[in-house]
Parts: sequence; structure tokens; C-alpha cells
Amino acid sequence: MTHILVPVKLVPDLVEELQIAGSGNALDMTWLRLIISEFDDHAIEQAIILKERSGGEVTVIAPDQEGMDDVLFTAAAKGADRITKLSGDFGEGFNNHALARAFASAVEGLAPDLILTGVQGNNDLDGSVGPCLAEYLGMAYVGYVAGVSLEGGKAVIKKEYPGGLIAEMEVALPAVLGIQAAEQPPRYVAVSKVRQMMKETSIVEIDAGDLDPSGGLDVSRMYLPEAAERAEMLQGNEKEVAARLVEIFKEIGVI
Repeated sequence: MTHILVPVKLVPDLVEELQIAGSGNALDMTWLRLIISEFDDHAIEQAIILKERSGGEVTVIAPDQEGMDDVLFTAAAKGADRITKLSGDFGEGFNNHALARAFASAVEGLAPDLILTGVQGNNDLDGSVGPCLAEYLGMAYVGYVAGVSLEGGKAVIKKEYPGGLIAEMEVALPAVLGIQAAEQPPRYVAVSKVRQMMKETSIVEIDAGDLDPSGGLDVSRMYLPEAAERAEMLQGNEKEVAARLVEIFKEIGVI
């Protein structure tokens, strides 16, 4: 029976206005809304698709962030067999290196055959979780995956390249895959089913221990883009606008 592990995390909702903390080197998380990373959501969906197609078990694991319980119970409502939370000092912020190390420590006791995680997150500054986790576990990693099937002790994956090219390759298990898109959009589950899971399913907690952020970037300053010159709107008919463009290109030395 194939055991599929899906590590996920929460990221800032980019619909919200981002504010910089008083320290000047981090986002102000006081009122910032966090949501599951879009790519992690696709990883959960791909794992459940594999379970429905080939059998097996799906475990979703996540750090203890505010609002994560709802994400985990939603994953259970979608079809995850087990939901696990890493307890530790995640409230003060963490980088992907620390998170990948925490995941790697927990994975040793879960013995997954396949690990699916989002290929990236909108708050990744360096080192996405997938490649870091694969390195710490000594497993192969393939990113930007858009389709997975299981055949014996290997995964047959579809990987996207620029220009609309799709490659198909085989990877021996165990392995870590960075999911760009599941084979179908993440499924919707009713709130009533999520509430039912809250009554029927429990979240298993694993102590993450002390977080080790070494290897990550040291952010010295964050700032909003500074406005420079405003755009110049060109007026006139097509010939007049074209002539003005030529003048501008000559002024800046392009032609």
C-alpha cells in the first residue's frame, strides 16, 4: 500500500494589503490573513487522485500556524486519511530551511513512499520546501510536475517546460515531487462536511523541536516599491503616436 505524504504551509493572502513590520525586515503579521499555498492545495488534490486511482493512504502534515486546523480538517474532508501538525515555535515566523528540517525529522517516523508538496509559495525568498526536504531525506526531487501515476515502485510523472512542452519521466520511489498543478482543480467540500470531520477526525501532533533556520537569507530591509516618474500617455491618431514613439526611442538611445 502506497503511503503518500503531503507537507503544506500557509502563506499571505495577496488580496490583502501587505504592511511592513516596525523592524523593517519582515511583514507585519498582526492582522495579515493566511491561506493555504495554492500549489500545496494542488499537491493535496493530486495525492487524493492517486489514492482514488491506485489505492493507498494520504497523510497531510503542516506546521502549527494560526488557522491551520481548518486547512487540515478540510484536507480530511477531501479524502486525506491522516492529518498531522508539527508543534513548535512557528508563531514567530520561520524560513523554508527550518520548515524542511522539521518536516524531515517528522518524516523519519512516517515512512512515506511518495512526498508531494507545492512547487513553490508566494512567500518563498529562497529554497522551496520540496528541494530542501528531498536533500535532507536523501531522496530524488522533480519539480514543476503536472501529472503523476504510480506503477510498481516508481512514479511516472509529467513535467512542464517552457513553450508548452511536456516531458514524461520515471522516478524510483521514495521521491519528492514539487506539484505545479494537479490533474484536476482542487475539489470543493461543503462546510458541513468539514465540520463533520472535526467531530470524527483528530489531528495528530508531533513535536518539531527547536527550529533551525540556518542556510536561509538574512533580510536586512523590506520596503514598498518607490514611485518614480509617472507614465506618459500618448495622445493623437496612429501616425502621431507612432512618430512620438520613434522620438522617445531616439531620446533614450534605443534607435
